[in-house]
Amino acid sequence: MTTLQTVFAKAKADNRAALVGYLPAGFPSKGGDVAAAAALVAAGCDVIEIGLPYSDPLMDGPTIQDAVHRSLVNGTRIADVMRTVEGVAATGAATLVMTYWNPIDKYGAERFARDLANAGGVGTITPDLTPEESEPWRAASADAGIDTVFLVAPSSTPERIKAVVDCCTGFVYAASLMGVTGARESVNVAAEGLVERTRAHTDLPVCVGLGVGTGAQAAEVASYADGVIVGSAFIRRILDAPDEAAGQASISVLAKDMARGVRR
Repeated sequence: MTTLQTVFAKAKADNRAALVGYLPAGFPSKGGDVAAAAALVAAGCDVIEIGLPYSDPLMDGPTIQDAVHRSLVNGTRIADVMRTVEGVAATGAATLVMTYWNPIDKYGAERFARDLANAGGVGTITPDLTPEESEPWRAASADAGIDTVFLVAPSSTPERIKAVVDCCTGFVYAASLMGVTGARESVNVAAEGLVERTRAHTDLPVCVGLGVGTGAQAAEVASYADGVIVGSAFIRRILDAPDEAAGQASISVLAKDMARGVRR
């Protein structure tokens, strides 16, 4: 199993940032999700985030909401998410689950962590779980041997950044802006400063997400961050494609452009 530590150590040795791709489980279909993620890995993604579809996605913009809605209509459940993780992990990419806290809480924290580890998952990103409420999840994750990733934002104070990074083990997710996900014309200028402020409190890799949609933007973010996270730009191409094969071809082209970007 490829760990996050291995991924970031290799990227650092190559003098580049890691490329992280996000896709929801069950999108564009059950089975099609693994094929799409595998296309991203083959095109140069080092890490894959598998989204756990949730009916109240507070942080997700319209593009990801459309994908998640399709996944929920497809009947995707947590068992399907674990099967997706297993299939993606088999490609050799470090595979995480990005999920809101409520599904983990209802499933059972210890059970979720154990099942994720057994599926080959290396950790979770929990955007709405606060440091103050995270101890049970961090304990369950540590027992299962998986990493925990939490988010900092441009509005985070130094005290808040320290509280968040102290809960992280795999990397720190730096949200480039206040608001929901989605590719944009430019990456928020606050992102570079946020990475710098976060590094003052941790030696963990700091990855930037929200707003990255082109190879040029990936190169820009890679110049100051340890990882570049891309989700909506890939999902938009799948949504716009006439069929799954065309969607896989389209995201492969974009991922290759992104992979070149993080290597500039």
